[in-house]
Amino acid sequence: MPALLLSITLLLPGTASAGDTWPFTGSSAHGVNEPSVHGYTSGQIARWSPAIDPDAASLRSRVPLQLRIASFAATQANPSLSANAKMITVAGDYGNAFIENAPYTNKFAQYHFSFWQYADYYSYWHGTATAYTPPSYYDALAQQNWQQKWFEFGMLNIPNPAYTDAAHKNGVLSLACIFFSNNDRGQQTYKQMLAKDAAGNFPVALKLIEMAQYFGYDGYFINQEELSPNVATADIANYKAFVKALRNAGLYVQWYDSLNTSNGSNSFARTFNATNASMLHDSVSGRVSDSFFFDYGMSGTQISNAVSYLNTINSAYGTSYNIFDTGFAGIEAGGNRWSATNGTQLSSKLSGSSLRLSLATLGADFVHAGLDEDMGLAYPSNRRADNDYQWMTHLREQLWWSGPNVNPKNTAKPTTNTVSDVYADNRNWPGIASVIAERSVIGGANFYTNFNTGHGLNYYANGAVSNPDEWSNMSLQDIPVTWQWWQDTTGNRLTVDFDYGPEYNLASTSRFNYEQLGGYHGGSSLVVNGSLNAENFLRLYKTNLSVNANSKVSITYRKPSASDLSTMHVGLVFADNPGATVKVQVPNSGAQTSGWVTQELSLGAYAGKTIAAFGLAFNPGTGTVNNYQMNIGQIRIFDGSAASPAAPSGLAIAQAYKDSNEMVVKWNMNTNYAQVKQYNVYVNDVFVGGKYDDTFYIKKLPALSGTINVAAVGADGTEGTAAMLPFDLTTAVSGLNVASSANGQVVVSWTNPPSGTGTTTVSLQSLNWITTATPISVQTQVSPGANSATFTGMPVNGDDYLVTVTKGSAAPVSKSGNFIDAVSEPYAEAWSWSGNTLNLPMPNARDWRYMYIYENGVARSFPTTYSTGNQAKIIRGRTTKAALSFTSTATTVTVVMEDYAGNLSTPVYLRGQ
Repeated sequence: MPALLLSITLLLPGTASAGDTWPFTGSSAHGVNEPSVHGYTSGQIARWSPAIDPDAASLRSRVPLQLRIASFAATQANPSLSANAKMITVAGDYGNAFIENAPYTNKFAQYHFSFWQYADYYSYWHGTATAYTPPSYYDALAQQNWQQKWFEFGMLNIPNPAYTDAAHKNGVLSLACIFFSNNDRGQQTYKQMLAKDAAGNFPVALKLIEMAQYFGYDGYFINQEELSPNVATADIANYKAFVKALRNAGLYVQWYDSLNTSNGSNSFARTFNATNASMLHDSVSGRVSDSFFFDYGMSGTQISNAVSYLNTINSAYGTSYNIFDTGFAGIEAGGNRWSATNGTQLSSKLSGSSLRLSLATLGADFVHAGLDEDMGLAYPSNRRADNDYQWMTHLREQLWWSGPNVNPKNTAKPTTNTVSDVYADNRNWPGIASVIAERSVIGGANFYTNFNTGHGLNYYANGAVSNPDEWSNMSLQDIPVTWQWWQDTTGNRLTVDFDYGPEYNLASTSRFNYEQLGGYHGGSSLVVNGSLNAENFLRLYKTNLSVNANSKVSITYRKPSASDLSTMHVGLVFADNPGATVKVQVPNSGAQTSGWVTQELSLGAYAGKTIAAFGLAFNPGTGTVNNYQMNIGQIRIFDGSAASPAAPSGLAIAQAYKDSNEMVVKWNMNTNYAQVKQYNVYVNDVFVGGKYDDTFYIKKLPALSGTINVAAVGADGTEGTAAMLPFDLTTAVSGLNVASSANGQVVVSWTNPPSGTGTTTVSLQSLNWITTATPISVQTQVSPGANSATFTGMPVNGDDYLVTVTKGSAAPVSKSGNFIDAVSEPYAEAWSWSGNTLNLPMPNARDWRYMYIYENGVARSFPTTYSTGNQAKIIRGRTTKAALSFTSTATTVTVVMEDYAGNLSTPVYLRGQ
């Protein structure tokens, strides 16, 4: 089924969309200056530079792609699975946010992908609104139907940088999505993307290369599904050249199987053949893309035909294409979820129990996002964003990836549905783990984990609550546990979970019954509990860790259950004898603890060996230990070779937004990821976040004065010496206000502190996608007692500004906003007539909203997408692309633009006057 229908199958047309994306509210609402990802049109890409792109400097992923260790079948949950089969998951990030899509924020209940070990590529599909789309346009009350989003989605959706950080940590390529369809992108068309300059280059392709390099992602998933009209056959050669230009720059490109290259139609071959394979390999120019995402329902015969056609290409051109590298068979995870359709479609792609080609899934995030639909709830139900229901969404994700028994070692489908309590069905879907071999990046001599899933209801440091606010930050996610949950035992399987602390609501389920303790470092710890009546070996990580005389394992744990005769061991599986488990006992581990305990165990006796996997073994001793519970906060394997990171230099406040309690700090980062894994940011010892970068946005300052600390975390998990920066905003001005007038006058006013002397300096600069010829940057000084400053000749077109006020030696404080928007740019594109046919290039004005075409003074009517009727104007993002070319016999034709602020431009005469 074509991917353009995904939203229909996911969100049920004509019904309320309980699982749709809605803006966060309350304390989790978007911060005044919080960075967010946005979409891009082709015209915006052609003009792109980081200097004029909102929030660009805060949207970079700096984590380099990590190499995965060599496959080793002996430690796989299913040793018969071949490592040849690859996987791409095309899904959303935290929750498909269309507007105000932050890299990290103070909201726990979001989608946090934690099965990177089964993916090779992670891409996006949902799109995001283009920059400067007013958040008010996403009105949850007025837009209950998913078809009624009356704003523009960009044809380009770049990855959320925090997700790229997590992907790269796990050796997964992060891909941006290019998406053209009839309904979702309004007036945008592939033709705008394929435009050439005078030298014959593709300006958009060159910028896409530059953007990928700047933002730190790895390539593009291209979904060309535009119809009415089809892709012109004359444009297909240029389309191939465009894709080839991206790939030749070192980017990975996956092409969706949607284009018939012989006639330009939207045609889903579901195989390689003469009508589509030239988008993989062209007979004239050679390799075009890296791989295909084949549309859903690809049959066994179509797989055989695809292999045969690849062999034909290889024979004809001396290439060596194989189906596992080039062919990814699609499964619609989002729309079909637990239905028999997905199980049947997966089985059709198998030979025995092995995949015959690689796998692609679309919308796996809807095992989280589709909770409300599966519960049969209508708007305004939004359980997926409710903290109390996250145990459900987490279990649903485990069912999708680990399989019907939440055990990748046993993926057999039961005959009875045992997961109806989470509104799923485990009788049909065997799980990704049944067909994709697990991978790992854990190599070398050092590894650590805090079992941090990338979100929490508190942030814990050294076992105590450092920050009581809920949070999400995929940049901080540890490498996930390889197997959720593989236990070897002859007795009861213990319950295994991530413990987020006492605020995590488990009262509505009997699946979990443990004392909730929270994390050690981060938001969560690993907890095992239950009736321990035989040894349970919980396999945790697939590795390739070398052991030498100095190697140690450090384990931090907490045992709230009563003292007993149980023992806990670190179980090591060595590469030279993977069938055996060597157990290293944790002394006195049966004793109840009053808090977190750390023990270091020497591994020197195993010098020269390689740890191919490790986990934890829990043994009852004698008899049965009832109500056994053990929390694991941290495991470190290290040999002392990882130097403690130095304190970062250059720590400074980039902007302090005193009135909104926000701040941006910066420092000089160590660009050797082998030495530094992330930076932790504290204010007065309160953890406020972190990532591997040189800048960090703080959404909520815990105090207006004190000390900012930034510390690097080394390869062995230890935090280095912190850089320290005292700050004091209490003596700075407050109540900063900016009044922008239509006459170009800007008055900046503030309230002076009770004490403080010295001249006040006021600076004003324009930012981002400016429409002035050059950026504005002005500064003035006023007397110590003054509380305002006036600037003249300022923009009146809604451009962004940053105002900073510094009084004497006090700290500078800033305010961002927009100049008054009192003008609308006239239509300025290169329109043309061909007889009576008018061709109107899509407007490139930053904030245009409506475009009125008057024929002899009467507004022309245009159809909107999703067949929602005609309107007497072209609506940005919603009028069909056919509006860009039409026939008119009117004597006078004019165009008037209206911007987001409601300003009307002067008319431009397209004919007559």
